[in-house]
Amino acid sequence: MIAYPPVTVFRFEEATFELGVTVFEAGPGEPVRVYDAARTVVDLMRFRKRLGEPIAHAALHRYLAASTSKPALLLEYVEALGTFGPMRVAFDVASAR
Repeated sequence: MIAYPPVTVFRFEEATFELGVTVFEAGPGEPVRVYDAARTVVDLMRFRKRLGEPIAHAALHRYLAASTSKPALLLEYVEALGTFGPMRVAFDVASAR
């Protein structure tokens, strides 16, 4: 058991686990696998009840405001992860700003 830092375990379906995974080199010969920004935003929306809706909505707004955002990729992840309902509401909120 890990005492510090606090850790929360989330389980992902095997079929969608690799969706949005990217690799960056943390140091020479040290590749680190992380989810890309679009996948992170969709996951925040999926877990909004556990992590907080304000965080999920702020992440979406910030993602859409970035010059590197890819709304089509975001929608691809929404479809694959089955979060269309919550994301539709979040898109409405984000577009109202």
